[in-house]
Amino acid sequence: MPFARVFHTIHRRHDLTPTPSSHLTHLECPECGKSFDADTLQTICKACNSPLLARYDLAQVAAQITPAEIMQRQDGLWRWAELLPVRQLRYRLTLGEGNTALVETPRIGENIGVPRLAVKDESTNPTGSFKDRGLCAAVSRALELGVEEFVIPTAGNAGGSLAAYAALAGARAYVFMPADAPLTNQREVAQYGADLVLVDGLINEAGKQAAAVSQEHGWFDISTLKEPYRLEGKKTMVFEIAAQHNWQLPDVILYPTGGGTGLVGMWKAFHEMIALGWIENKLPRMVSVQASGCAPVVKAIQENAERAEIWQNAHTRASGLRVPLPFADRLVLRTIRESGGTALAVSDEAMTDHQQRLGRSEGIFAAPEGAATLAAAEQLARSGWILPDERVVCFNTGSGLKYT
Repeated sequence: MPFARVFHTIHRRHDLTPTPSSHLTHLECPECGKSFDADTLQTICKACNSPLLARYDLAQVAAQITPAEIMQRQDGLWRWAELLPVRQLRYRLTLGEGNTALVETPRIGENIGVPRLAVKDESTNPTGSFKDRGLCAAVSRALELGVEEFVIPTAGNAGGSLAAYAALAGARAYVFMPADAPLTNQREVAQYGADLVLVDGLINEAGKQAAAVSQEHGWFDISTLKEPYRLEGKKTMVFEIAAQHNWQLPDVILYPTGGGTGLVGMWKAFHEMIALGWIENKLPRMVSVQASGCAPVVKAIQENAERAEIWQNAHTRASGLRVPLPFADRLVLRTIRESGGTALAVSDEAMTDHQQRLGRSEGIFAAPEGAATLAAAEQLARSGWILPDERVVCFNTGSGLKYT
């Protein structure tokens, strides 16, 4: 078994207790409702050109485990194993992802008009961004289903994350990245031993080239929401937020939106927690934050459109937001609308300003994508959309060090 050597470290404290099992039952298309076999390697619903969503036996999970018992387990992604897709212990990769801090930030909160502000700081994940959650789950499950070679298009951070988990597993990774992506991201991919291909164009062009070589060579395309399981790793962000708030949710969550996996995954996780009886049916308003130079979701919300349109001449220093058209636009727009949320674009200048303010007032060196959520929160507070007594969580999705 080529991958068996790496799948034991997170369970060292559980030698005398049963290993939690995945309660994954099937995959489902959110557009047509068709079911797909979860134990066969799947990509998308081709009839609907839609992502597939993982479904679990939530009644069994609720009968077997409580949140308090889960919180007694070792920290990290796999403490939520019943609600993640990997069945066999030996395929549960880990570099120590998850369990990131929810940092109360009163100084900058008062400054921007959001006194009850906290930052979920994903920069402490192993490769410095939230991408580790999704790639950990997706690579682990793909390995369990027999994949040994992966390909990914990326704006930067996802490429480094895939490269790291592929290195851990002894698998091959091929990364297609815009040539003007941050040099730190390019060097990171090389450091982990993956093959890097620099592309003239944006992530949509990288996606086209990655899809072509996937077809040609049989490599598994692990693009955003074109397989079912990156979403599952990302959803653990709000399992943690709920636990960190003693199972009481914030009123508003602001999330920087490129491909939208995290936004969709969090909304899915909230409904899973409601079905489990872990939280009440009062969910946060979800805010999608984009760059003014690339804001297809914002435009679709403003125009009350059912689908987003490709954004022409996309430009922003926040490389993770430079996604001209998210594949899961329907799910992203549905999440915003069902939650009573909104979408907002901020300038690169506002990102830089709030990046500096957050660092100087709270000691967090945020990625520009994370700083964008602070800029958006300030705008929404000034307009009265966020009220002074509301609890607000902004996501910092990565380390600012990766952009220097």
